[in-house]
Amino acid sequence: MNNRLVYERMHADILSGRLLPGAKLNIAGLALELAVSAGAVREALAMLEADALVVSEPQRGYRVTAVSEEDLTQLVRARVEIEKLCIADAIKHGDLNWESTLVAAFHQLTRLHERDQNDRQHLSAEWTLAHANFHHAMIAGCPNVWLRRMHTLLYQQSERYRQLSAPLAVVARDVQGEHKTLFDAVLRRDVSGAQKLIARHLEKTATLLLTSPLLGVAAASTADK
Repeated sequence: MNNRLVYERMHADILSGRLLPGAKLNIAGLALELAVSAGAVREALAMLEADALVVSEPQRGYRVTAVSEEDLTQLVRARVEIEKLCIADAIKHGDLNWESTLVAAFHQLTRLHERDQNDRQHLSAEWTLAHANFHHAMIAGCPNVWLRRMHTLLYQQSERYRQLSAPLAVVARDVQGEHKTLFDAVLRRDVSGAQKLIARHLEKTATLLLTSPLLGVAAASTADK
């Protein structure tokens, strides 16, 4: 396993919540667990730090980046603005291939259950991937590479909060309906309508995440470290 594979494994573990916020990352222990060199782990940690998923502390090594209500609020505000810009550019510049990719991504998303059917406390891995593909496909027509990079970074951070809060009781929310109205607005190339819908969609998700007791537990746990 090379440093890229180590990065991908740890990246997935952080986003899924297997590696919890504030968790200390022992390089020797990770090298042993993953059967790689300590150098490969260090390189992977440096890549994860660039993604803002881990932080390094002088004389103390690495930890998984903490979570907090303030961080989530700021994250969502930034994501709303970036996603609105990306959608506007995608609608303006997207071609038929972009539309086709978006249609395929939406079709796949609508065919999957959001919750794991064997464990309703957790999100389905297949739905989680399809959801990411849909949001990325929606802005893929944006020609601005930096905006797309920022979108990816903010989406990853948002997904970490979503996974941490997934054990919330299922709420009365028509997520599929929200995706459908957003999808329709983008295909109509209705910039104003799509921007309003994406802002409402992301802010509604944030409101639910902020009510999660697990967010408070995770933040308190981080503070105690």
